[in-house]
Parts: sequence; C-alpha cells; structure tokens
Amino acid sequence: MFKKILIANRGEIACRVIRTAQKMGIKTVAVYSDADARSPHVKMADEAVHIGASPAAESYLIAEKIIQACKDTGAEAVHPGYGFLSERTSFAQELADNDIAFIGPPPNAIAAMGDKIESKKLAEKAGVSVVPGHIGEIDDTEHAVRISSDIGYPVMMKASAGGGGKGMRLAWNEKDVREGFEATKREGLASFGDDRVFIEKFIEQPRHIEIQVLGDKHGNVIYLGERECSIQRRHQKVVEEAPSPFVDPEMRKKMGEQAVALSQAVGYYSAGTVELIVGADKSFYFLEMNTRLQVEHPVTEYITGLDLVEQMIRVAYGEKLPLTQDDVTLTGWAVENRVYAEDPYRGFLPSTGRLVKYRPPEAEEGIRVDDGVAEGGEVSIFYDPMIAKLITYGETRIEAIDRQIDALNRFELVGPGHNIDFLSALMQHERFREGNITTNFIAEEYPDGFHGAPASDELLVNLAAIGAFAATAHADRARRVDNQLGKRLEAPSEWQVKIGDKIMDVLISEEEISVDGTAVDLSMEYTPGDSLILAEVAGKPLSVKIAKSSDGFALNSHGATHKARILPAHVAQHAVHMIEKIPPDLSKFLLCPMPGLLVALHVGEGDSVVEGQPLAVVEAMKMENILRAEKNGVVKSVEAAQGDSLAVDAVILELE
Repeated sequence: MFKKILIANRGEIACRVIRTAQKMGIKTVAVYSDADARSPHVKMADEAVHIGASPAAESYLIAEKIIQACKDTGAEAVHPGYGFLSERTSFAQELADNDIAFIGPPPNAIAAMGDKIESKKLAEKAGVSVVPGHIGEIDDTEHAVRISSDIGYPVMMKASAGGGGKGMRLAWNEKDVREGFEATKREGLASFGDDRVFIEKFIEQPRHIEIQVLGDKHGNVIYLGERECSIQRRHQKVVEEAPSPFVDPEMRKKMGEQAVALSQAVGYYSAGTVELIVGADKSFYFLEMNTRLQVEHPVTEYITGLDLVEQMIRVAYGEKLPLTQDDVTLTGWAVENRVYAEDPYRGFLPSTGRLVKYRPPEAEEGIRVDDGVAEGGEVSIFYDPMIAKLITYGETRIEAIDRQIDALNRFELVGPGHNIDFLSALMQHERFREGNITTNFIAEEYPDGFHGAPASDELLVNLAAIGAFAATAHADRARRVDNQLGKRLEAPSEWQVKIGDKIMDVLISEEEISVDGTAVDLSMEYTPGDSLILAEVAGKPLSVKIAKSSDGFALNSHGATHKARILPAHVAQHAVHMIEKIPPDLSKFLLCPMPGLLVALHVGEGDSVVEGQPLAVVEAMKMENILRAEKNGVVKSVEAAQGDSLAVDAVILELE
C-alpha cells in the first residue's frame, strides 16, 4: 500500500480524504494557498506545502506546483478530491509521466467523459439513452438561437467542460438565449478554461438521479445504487439522498447496468458517477459522467457500508474490488444537506466573512458532519461557498429526514449568511416528505423567495414558554445582583410574549409553566449567555438557538428566527404606546447584494429603465448575478464603474 499521498484540494474534501488515509495508516500531505494557511486540512495532514496566492488559478489549479510538492515530500500518489484538477486529463497524464499514481480513473476515461459533447456520442454508442439536443460546437449567439428553435423550447445551455451548477442556463424563449449564451460561455471559460457550449432539450418535471459506479484495474465494474439529487437551486445540488424514493428495483437495475456498460466502454476504474435526467414516466437519459468522487458520496457510504475513498486508494494501488454486484446491498436511508454561505432571505446571494461562531451538531449515531472550516476561520470570495455537509441516516426515509431537522436546529453558525433555515424548511415541507420532488421544486414552492419556515401554533406556544423561562433566568440574575446591594427584588412570574401577531400570557411558578392557561410540560436548563437550549417538551426534544435582544430574545428553531418581545405583564400594557421605527425606503438605489466584481454596467446617467430590466452584472464565487430594476425610473447617478470590486450593500446607481 502507498506510504504517503498528497491531497490536491482544500476544505472539507481534503479533510475527508485525510481521515480515511490516517485510518489506513497512510501519511498525508496537504497543499494550501495564502487564504488557507490556517485551515483545518493543513493542520490535519502530516505535512503541508504552500502552493501560491489565494485565487485558485494561482494555486490549486497549477498542476506543476502539485507535482513539485509530491517530489519535495515523497508523496507516491495524489487524490484530487472534486473540482480543481480532479477531471483534468492533462493533470492525470502528467502525474503518470512522473511516476506518481493518480487516485482516480485513467486519463483516457477522463478525456472521454469530461467533454460533455464527446461523452454523449460515446454514451449513444454504448447503448445509453441520451437527451435530444445539438451535439456539436456552437458558433455564436445567432447560431445558438437557431439551434434552440430547432430543438424546441425550453432548452438548457451548458458549458461543455462544466460542472457543479456553473456554466448552465435554462432558456424558455429566444430572449433567454440571447441574454444567457454569452454568460454561459464566460462562466465556462472562467471556471474550466473552456468556453464551448452545447444545447439540449430541457425535460420538464425532471428528476436528477445518479448512479454510483466503482471499478478496478482488472476490468471489474459494479454499481452501488442511486442517489436522488433533484432538490437544486440554479442547477446546484442542495439536498441529496440515497436511495431515491422514486426508483424501484427494476428501474435501479436498468440504470445501473447502463452505467456499468458506459464505464466499461471507456475502460473506467475508481469511483465515478453517471448522472441521469429522469422523467415522470420513469424514462431516463444520460446527462454526464463525473469521473471523480462526488460531493454527495457520504449518503452512498451510509447505505452500502463502504468507504469510497478507501476503495479509490486501494484501486489506485492495483487491488481488486472486495465485492461483486451480487454482494451490494442497500440498507436504510441517508440524507445530505449542503450548508452554504449564502443568504436565502436575500435571494440566496453568496455571502462571505468570518465564522464568528461555528458549532455543528456533535457526531453521533446517524449524524455525520463533513467540513473543513473552524470557528474564527474565513469564508472567502475565492472558493466554493459550501461550508459543510450534514448527513443523517435512519432505518426509514422519514427517520433520516427528522434527524436532519433536529441536527439543523442544533447547528450554530454566526458570521456570513447561511442557508440552515432554508434546509430545515425543506426537510419539513410536506411535498418533500412525500417524495414528490423534481428539479423545479424550489422554484415552484418558493416563487417569491424564502422568508422563513412557517411555524405551527404548537411551536409558537413552546417558544413562548422557553422564552419566558429564559427571561425569568435573566431577571433572577438581576435580582441576585441587586440583593448584593441590599435591595429586595423578586423575579416576575407573569409574562407577556409577543411573537409576530400572536400574543401569549405565560405564568411561571415552582409547580408549572402555562401559556394562556394551558400547562406546558417543559424540561430545560438555561444560564444567561447560553446560545443553544436543548429542551424537552412532553418528552420530545426541541433545540432552540437563542440570542438576547433589547426587549426579549431572537429564538431560532425549525427553519426560522422568531423575534419574541417578552415583557413582565405589568409592563406589557404600556408597550402599545411605544413608537415603531420605520425602515428607510431603499428601492431607489441599486445595491450590490454581495461582495463581488462589477463585470458589466448596462445603463448610464439619464437613462430610463423599466421594472425587471437588467442594470448590472456582479460576479461572485465564479457565478454571474444579473441585477435588475425593481421599479420604473430614470438613472440619477452612477456610483460604480465596470471592474470595481464592491462590498455588500455598496451603491451602484441611484434612480430618480
């Protein structure tokens, strides 16, 4: 077995590979950029090598620096993780030329499957179903418009070398093609160094289902079941699960056999994934093959009991697979949520900043957290916005989902915006729980954006009881401090709690806690300053994140933060006389919604604009975001210029 391997990646996947290597008794080498000098993967590895400046193009994407690091440290093999150089044919070949093992597939397989245009041609030859479309290069926007019209709308424009949701645009009409074709080319060039685009028919009401394959260098290839990845936003996966609630054994067998046939046609070995688009009638079509480990591989590991990273290392060393297709069994259910640095309350815009608090739920039976960050670390503009992956397992799908809700309630993250509330809302959504999902789920269920998960009356009552208990603890502490000064002051026992429009009277005594006259069976501990309450209500666990406010607490649980005004009953009667502060109207300003680069400005002073008109394009984390006018008006002034690096809420222009 290898004695030392280098991980040519960063963040959670680097930590993930290091853990398995350590378990196997293999020494590890980490590489890092300026931005990652103090990252967890650097500390976890036995050795670490600095490879350049923060931008990936100046560090993680330079193959020569990775190879030199191998030579300097004596690393015999490289695990590429995903992204960066993981699917670059030239990198795998350069490693081979330098007698360094690549923990992945052979270069010819990467080349064959890495080009979406060529891979579709190969899939057709291998007898795999493919989506109708234009398989060939496209000259310009006018050519793209003609092709799209011939295929029939809606169509999907994709960067040929794309992946991870980058370089993809859905076009419902000619206007969308004209707006999006050049942007798709630019994203493909910026992220993958390849601006070729292809166009294919968009399958309506589609599900995104993928097959995990595993092969060795001795010609053995098996499939390890499927993963459902239909919950996506902007073509980027948010929730993954295994198995799929839509797939039956016969369908699984057909998809698996086609995935194996394609793998064998290109001489594939190592772990890989064949992605399929699936129609409501259970028809399925080849999308692409990812010749690497997938972000969502932990759900497959849970239900198969296999360590895919370990198998990749063993295959790279030349070992045979330890099992055949007949040995593969799928047990239980696993769900993975991706915790992103993005703000769902502001249109899911990317977010950056310091992790002031980062306390994921503790790993326990059925709960796994894969991450590569630490409290005090920085989420920078240079890399993917994923902070962590939360994976839960259960005997049934609902058990795994409910475990997600509980774990998300305990996931503390303060600093950059994050999507934890949104993930919890997804897990609670009845349509998701029924398994009635497509890739359109988020767009259909949240057409006006996300504003927090709706709260049941039962939850609000429980939060009122918890909030009043916490308020009593604060008042009791104040009483004890005052008593030291010779004063006598009893903590209030009667409270009024206002959450939204709901006003509740809470009575706290030594015998019980009641809300509006009904007893609440609450068990909890709280010390002023605590940020997380682990309570039990009627014997069921309820975790609540809590933060003090001027007149109560912010209570976060089950996908929303509830501002609770909590006042002693004798004080609450005067609250109606308080003047409400009205926020200023900012609709006349076009504000930069996240830190980023202003790559295009479409209007100037004196120009008239209409609601919905594109005004500017801001690039953040390699994704272009079109900023549109919120109302009709005339541009009064322009405060930024193309090429400027902008902070969040920086004024780009003002309307009269």
